Amino acid sequence: MPSFADLGLSGPVLRAVTRAGYEEPTPIQAQAIPEALNGRDIIGASQTGTGKTAAFSLPIVSNLGPSTKPQVLVLEPTRELAAQVEDQMNVFGYYKPMNVVLIHGGVGYGHQIEALETKPDVILATPGRLLDHLEKGNLDLSELKYLVLDEVDRMLDMGFLPDVKKIIDQCPKGRQTLFFSATMPAAIQTLAQWALNDPISIEVGGRRSPAETVSHAFYPVGMDQRDDLILALVDKTKFESIMIFTRTKKEADQLLARLKDIDGTNPVALHSDIKQSDRTKALQGFRDGTFNIIVATDIAARGLDVSGVTHVINYRVPENPEDYVHRIGRTGRAQQEGDAFTILTADELENAAAVEHFVEQKIERRKLEGFDYNYTALLDDSPAAPLRRKRPPGRKRR
Repeated sequence: MPSFADLGLSGPVLRAVTRAGYEEPTPIQAQAIPEALNGRDIIGASQTGTGKTAAFSLPIVSNLGPSTKPQVLVLEPTRELAAQVEDQMNVFGYYKPMNVVLIHGGVGYGHQIEALETKPDVILATPGRLLDHLEKGNLDLSELKYLVLDEVDRMLDMGFLPDVKKIIDQCPKGRQTLFFSATMPAAIQTLAQWALNDPISIEVGGRRSPAETVSHAFYPVGMDQRDDLILALVDKTKFESIMIFTRTKKEADQLLARLKDIDGTNPVALHSDIKQSDRTKALQGFRDGTFNIIVATDIAARGLDVSGVTHVINYRVPENPEDYVHRIGRTGRAQQEGDAFTILTADELENAAAVEHFVEQKIERRKLEGFDYNYTALLDDSPAAPLRRKRPPGRKRR
């Protein structure tokens, strides 16, 4: 594996990388950075937690020069991801000061308009709010040199494709465009053919596979005991930090209330009904250990830089198999070991089969020792024999 110094990064960026404690590039960084420095458009795919943010941020910061108009636009599906990239850009630009502006919804326009008037070099944005500012004439992308679409598949899932196309239409044709995501479904290829110019594809690891350091398990249970089992699982698990993913905001709030009754837990919720300042506090508190459990909807499943998560628990089997990969990608990051538990009820068997097919592996079924299970056929050690139809009387076997 080459060192960061071997990749062609500028001196100020190399000093910033050393200052930040980065020792050697990850595979996606080692392959993408030289190509990006040479001006190539890139489609980059690798598992969550492998360093895609640095893979596009480092070459951009390294090549950035003086200008009076925005040179870099990074689109993210959520405000949390945009804020995270802002932090990384500022780290990498420590010895090469840049004016970085964050644009997202959920807050007022006033401060953002003032920030855009300060001649930013880099704009980090969610598509909807950025398009609002473009339509109001608050920014000019005519001299943009770098366009980054991060977590592209998630932006498509969230319905941002029309907004993204409108934004791309306002960017110069001669820009460099970088796509990065944990998965690259077929729909992205159509967008890439339209938006990118002779891109190089870089894929590290299987698109479908979760991190190899993660241990997986389904915990079958009757539908009426889902909450009791997940609470018992948390209570009996030795963990440092847990991320629990629910399907709805209501489930997250209800589960949070019950988790607070377990000794040794300090949980917090993260979903779109929570105001932005509290969401920021929740994430920071989870990172610094103030909270040891975070209960989240899929808003937190993609790309968030939360290291050291020892366990991920799915309250339900995700309906979309790709979401399973993204959720459990919160643990087992950077070659650290982790555990991913999923509560499984009878109505989710098809979803479970879809997940196993997608990740191309059978996931172990486990019982929690000491838990007082009500009977469910899911707990049988062997599947029931198929029922045979009785032959009508008088008919004989040939």
